[in-house]
Amino acid sequence: MLDDLLGRTELKARIAELEDELASLEQRLEGAERRRKDAVTEKQEAQRRANRLDDRIAQLEDEVDRLRADEPALSFRRETTLSGSDLDEVLSRLESVRTGEEGSLSAFVADGSDLPVAVRAAFGERAALVARAAPCLALCDDAGLVSVCLRPPVQPAPFARWDERFTFERAWFQPRGRYTLALVRSDLFAMGVYEGDRRSAFHGFDSTLKSQHSKGGFSQARFERLRDEQIEDHLDRCREALEEREGERLFVVGERSVLGEFADVADATAGVDATGEPEPALESAWRDFWTVQLRVL
Repeated sequence: MLDDLLGRTELKARIAELEDELASLEQRLEGAERRRKDAVTEKQEAQRRANRLDDRIAQLEDEVDRLRADEPALSFRRETTLSGSDLDEVLSRLESVRTGEEGSLSAFVADGSDLPVAVRAAFGERAALVARAAPCLALCDDAGLVSVCLRPPVQPAPFARWDERFTFERAWFQPRGRYTLALVRSDLFAMGVYEGDRRSAFHGFDSTLKSQHSKGGFSQARFERLRDEQIEDHLDRCREALEEREGERLFVVGERSVLGEFADVADATAGVDATGEPEPALESAWRDFWTVQLRVL
């Protein structure tokens, strides 16, 4: 009766109605978020399918044009990966090549859609293969004895130069001097300080991320927000660790979805698939990073 006299009964009823309305609105919002996410995912997948079809159509059209013109299909004569002593031997052979004045072309091509004039002129119809291999160091001589593309782990600024010998630096391809290599994934961090190919220090950690959403618990949207926050906290720890690193140069490798977070502080970045415990994962990432792709044109 006291509640009735004070007007509390009506207020309590109104509060209950508002709480029910709030719960209903939250359910509708979560449903709208799920539908929006599904729509975005479907749109992205449709776009990827459309892009793949466009690429395939362009390839088929090119093949038809070549067949009509009785042109042989362009392909690399050899493709392989090099590391260790095999890489050292190939680089030594390329360093030993001597030609007449301006008989050797060296060019670093960062973007295959923007080939230097010198590259187009030197490689002729096979310049299309250089574009396909980019980013790469393209080397050829005026006698046609050498025609190769190599993809260096440490990429220089674009250039094109004729000389009596090929122009490149070993440090683009092989570990030289003191540097730090860090492996960053959304759930793992490993960092080593190196002198050449010898590691002198190591630091690493991993983070546990929520991996599934169970019914009756968080909404899917809340679960995803929590997971995103966990990843951001992990990346903050990674950035703090990198700030304390030793060595002048920094190479960051790992999960492509997070590499962009470190592009402004790294001398080079590369996607690698290294997984597992931090230390063995770093060893695998180091080998992958210092592996060079060679294509013979």
